[in-house]
Amino acid sequence: MTTGLQLFSEIKSNGALEISMQEVQVPEPKAGEVVVKIMASPINPSDMWPMFGLSDISKATVSGDGKSLTAPVAEHFVPMHKPRLDQALPIGNEGAGEVVTAGEGAEHLVGKTVAVMSGACYAQYCVVPAHSCLPHADGTTPKQAAASFVNPLTALCMVETMKLEGHSALVHTAAASNLGQMLNRICLADNVPLVNIVRKQEQADLLTEQGAKIVVNSSSDSYRKDLYMAIAQTEATLAFDATGGGELASDILATMEAYLSRDAKGLNTYGSEQLKQVYLYGGLDVNPTTLRRAYGMTWSVGGWLLPRFMAKLGMEKAGQLQARVAKEITTTFASNFTKELSLAEVLDPATIAQYNAKKTGEKYIVNPNA
Repeated sequence: MTTGLQLFSEIKSNGALEISMQEVQVPEPKAGEVVVKIMASPINPSDMWPMFGLSDISKATVSGDGKSLTAPVAEHFVPMHKPRLDQALPIGNEGAGEVVTAGEGAEHLVGKTVAVMSGACYAQYCVVPAHSCLPHADGTTPKQAAASFVNPLTALCMVETMKLEGHSALVHTAAASNLGQMLNRICLADNVPLVNIVRKQEQADLLTEQGAKIVVNSSSDSYRKDLYMAIAQTEATLAFDATGGGELASDILATMEAYLSRDAKGLNTYGSEQLKQVYLYGGLDVNPTTLRRAYGMTWSVGGWLLPRFMAKLGMEKAGQLQARVAKEITTTFASNFTKELSLAEVLDPATIAQYNAKKTGEKYIVNPNA
């Protein structure tokens, strides 16, 4: 039986985070299963909560020849981790590599580059059902295939949400992110009107260079006027907000209402009749979400999560979206990575400070077999 190194995260009831590199047994694959040698696994924002929780990473220390990292968790934060306390949990949402062994019925995948979304990809080997693998074309490298699920499918499913709920255009915040750039390319290819909201001029320039038709800079003096003009141009009534906190969702709703009620006469107590929807799908801003009620009564703010939306779509539609990702992995869904990390480097406090900053244009990838 093969062994391999794997990262685990544990938050202890005494108020300590421990991320450890452990040598684990790699079981023989059962019928319908494969063993994937993971060679590329991105560090996505959605990996941060499983990895670090609400620990104070600035106070992290490393021991055990670099194989264990510990950091304090404030006493009042510990109860918020109750479901996971005192459990060493695997981490790493997605990744890609080569199928090295297969159980009965899955032998056709041996030697293939596949992407997986197991939740345990910060590991040298990963055992998964063959049907959950996304096979890539010959010549596609694990690094190219590494980010085949979280960002590509989130971007595609934003468009699918728009269609399913009867909207005709989209607004997206933190739009210069890796995901945002994918969404921009999708909307350009599929002729979907898109309002990209960013917070810096260099981010606006980046998207404009990539062909974005409408970019609004929230730090500009003309921000509110620009946002109104963008909503007027697209008639967007659906937004996806990656920031989560602050007043951005409220700004978007108020601007949508201002446009929809532009011709209202007389008493307009309840605002426009058309639904204005903002979905919060990220938490880049950890402040409370502030809603300043200036958008009538036909509005909604809610959470949006990729796996739950995919479940609504069903297996056939999900398979179609995944096939598109595999086909366009080096174009529409291409990802650029700032630096490749070994498992040991993932535990280095200085490196954590870099990838945990979640800066636009900086994306890190883990190669567990480096």
